[in-house]
Amino acid sequence: MLTIIDADLNNPQHAAALVQLLNDYACDPMGGAEPISDFCKTNLIAELKKRPGICAVLALVDGKPAGFSICMEGFSTFACQPLLNIHDFAVASAFRGLGIGRKMLAHIQQLARQRGCCKITLEVLQGNTPARALYTDVGFAGYELDPAMGGALMMQKKLLPSIK
Repeated sequence: MLTIIDADLNNPQHAAALVQLLNDYACDPMGGAEPISDFCKTNLIAELKKRPGICAVLALVDGKPAGFSICMEGFSTFACQPLLNIHDFAVASAFRGLGIGRKMLAHIQQLARQRGCCKITLEVLQGNTPARALYTDVGFAGYELDPAMGGALMMQKKLLPSIK
């Protein structure tokens, strides 16, 4: 039986499931193919708790962790309204193809509406064809203001070395 819940970061089972699923995702080629650091494993939940705009979602199949998402509230200056960014989103490999991702996205959409968000944003690797197909199928599209200027690109500049 599939259950989608808002994770309670104060619940040790929810916290452990989030760290486990994040590590599994990090080890997947779509997550970089390297486990998260011991520092991250130890400190992730405490750091997430410090940030009031964070929400986490867990998918459980017969009580077993099957998928997760960590979302962060942002703000759209053009709309002058909050937005919800899906920062991490993954279904464990043993549970893929069961529609869990679609149900998690529907749950996240409800959360965003409850928060008065004008939109949901996410990033996805170009080569992650299954995820891109799912996101497109549920209504996500590339971001552009003027088609003549093209779509937006996700970029990053790392400031600190990774803690290992």
